[in-house]
Amino acid sequence: MMMWSNFFMQEEDRRRAAAGRRRAQGQKGVLLTPEQEGKIKLVLLVVSIGATLAVLAVGTEFWVELNTYKANSSAVCDAAHLGLWKVCTKRLWLADVPEGRETCGPAELPGEANCTYFKFFTTGENARIFQRTTKKEVNIAAAVIAVLGLVVMALGCLCVIMVLSKGAEFLLRVGAVCFVLSGLLLLVSLEVFRHAVRALLQGAAPEPGLAPRLAYEYSWSLGCGVAAGLVLLLGGGCFLLLSLPSWTWGLLCPKRGPPAT
Repeated sequence: MMMWSNFFMQEEDRRRAAAGRRRAQGQKGVLLTPEQEGKIKLVLLVVSIGATLAVLAVGTEFWVELNTYKANSSAVCDAAHLGLWKVCTKRLWLADVPEGRETCGPAELPGEANCTYFKFFTTGENARIFQRTTKKEVNIAAAVIAVLGLVVMALGCLCVIMVLSKGAEFLLRVGAVCFVLSGLLLLVSLEVFRHAVRALLQGAAPEPGLAPRLAYEYSWSLGCGVAAGLVLLLGGGCFLLLSLPSWTWGLLCPKRGPPAT
């Protein structure tokens, strides 16, 4: 009786050991090769630059500068710079403004600054900038699209981290789609913001003489947003190429044999 008991226990141990070996082999097959891991880390480094630029662009308020024209009878002039979330108006000394410049600015010059967040995110009120009224629906749309782009970008980063840590290669394609979508959303947000600026310039007060003549120029925050969108699109495309199976690369780049003699 003891002999049969030992026999069954040995058979059970062998089955468990075989199952453990199969699981180990399956997990080993999921791991990335050093070449694949190096390529993914390189593209992730490029994407991290785009992510940094995207956060910097969305978080700062130097998207566009609004400048009044110089007045000969005054020693000061007014300028403003705004982004997705707040606007800063500044009173500058004309002595600090470059002589060859017809308008006040640039807004980076030292002066009396007054920065306020847009009320349409809290109370729903439009903002007044140089006797002009913002179109809150367009501004809110630009902000929402930009934030959605950051959320999708974070999901893409999470997918790539899971690929590197767990070897889940199927998530690489999901991450690629997230980065491409994030880049597109950022670029769409920039375009919507451009329409918001044009609507602001056209929203002057109906009374003549109240709204000063303005000139505008896009600033470095918007440049960071454009660069971030392009880098994220590039990174998403590279991840999408890396997610293709090996046989696809054989079809795209067939190897040529030695020339016949």
